[in-house]
Amino acid sequence: MNFDEIIDRRGTHSAKWDKMEALYGVSPVDGIPMWVADMDFRPPACVQNALKKMLDHGIYGYYGDDSDNRAAIAWWMKTRHGWTLDTDAIFTTHGLVNGTAVCVETWSKPGDGVILMTPVYHAFSRIIRGCGREVVECQLAREGNRYVPDFSAWDAQMKGHERMFILCSPHNPGGRVWTAGELKGIAAFCKRHDLILVSDEIHHDLVYPGQKHIPMTVAAPEALDRIVMMSATTKTFNIAGSHIGNVIVPDETLREAFSARLNALGISPNSFGMHMATAAYSPEGAAWVDELVTYLDGNRRIMDDGINAIPGLASMPLEATYLSWVDYSGTGMSRDEVLARVEKQARIAVNYGEPFGAGGETFLRFNFATQRSRVIEAVERLQKAFADLQ
Repeated sequence: MNFDEIIDRRGTHSAKWDKMEALYGVSPVDGIPMWVADMDFRPPACVQNALKKMLDHGIYGYYGDDSDNRAAIAWWMKTRHGWTLDTDAIFTTHGLVNGTAVCVETWSKPGDGVILMTPVYHAFSRIIRGCGREVVECQLAREGNRYVPDFSAWDAQMKGHERMFILCSPHNPGGRVWTAGELKGIAAFCKRHDLILVSDEIHHDLVYPGQKHIPMTVAAPEALDRIVMMSATTKTFNIAGSHIGNVIVPDETLREAFSARLNALGISPNSFGMHMATAAYSPEGAAWVDELVTYLDGNRRIMDDGINAIPGLASMPLEATYLSWVDYSGTGMSRDEVLARVEKQARIAVNYGEPFGAGGETFLRFNFATQRSRVIEAVERLQKAFADLQ
């Protein structure tokens, strides 16, 4: 796969490219979009061929027998992550933001508390509030320049109305791959406070050398009566527009409740997404992912080295994901001054840290899943924009 190939996404209804001028004042003509978390790479040939087969057939009806898709998911989780799952436990949702919403609706009621380890993926809080629940922010502690759980502080926060804990594993935006001990600690916390544990593991395939993702069910098999797993092909294979995701519910009682809620909402699979996901979870797809991670690792090093060479900026060391989490507090500058340099001078669109919750106030998130030439250009622009600090 030639990940260096420049693919022009402008004018293709790409949120990442076609909305950045309206939102950030950064023109797609000479700007670099490093905000929306999708990649500027084509998916593997097996996914493209699945779509071509559909196109050649020419009829796009309702998706039927999903046994191939379930088998592909089970094969992927076993061979890539060491997790043996029951295919009857798999539900299909319209992506994992939708999956999160159905989980919140299934196992909580308006006014209940839903816990997030902040700073964390911003869509979680939007969904929780949209469902009329309370966002309970359990802020991550810092050990050096990495996030760690702070169970004693979190225990002290609990008021008794909390019903659910949403875990982001690996962590977005901090890039942590949680250890087996940390995952067991999270499961134990959920048991102490009688919480449903929803583990969003969408970034689990994008893990760098020297790190290993552990599925929550593997780390804490003693907690299967409260664990709900979420995974998807969309982040791994850059097919987010297919709006396909898996909610995997090991416990039969929880499974019945989720099934009832899904049916009540009238949610059924997107046939395009089902064909793409089934094709992706294959040996050909696995080989492509290995190449992708190697390429992203090179981009990661360029991004981290370039950011950390600017006095006052610090990029949190990434163990997974393609999202640099950059702290600008060391510059002594205000948010507006930093953004003026990033957006106006460097012409880069990035995610602001505040929507990620408590602890994200002095951070920016940069997506480096693009062609290496653009990453190099972005680093050079940032260094020029902050040249007076060097």
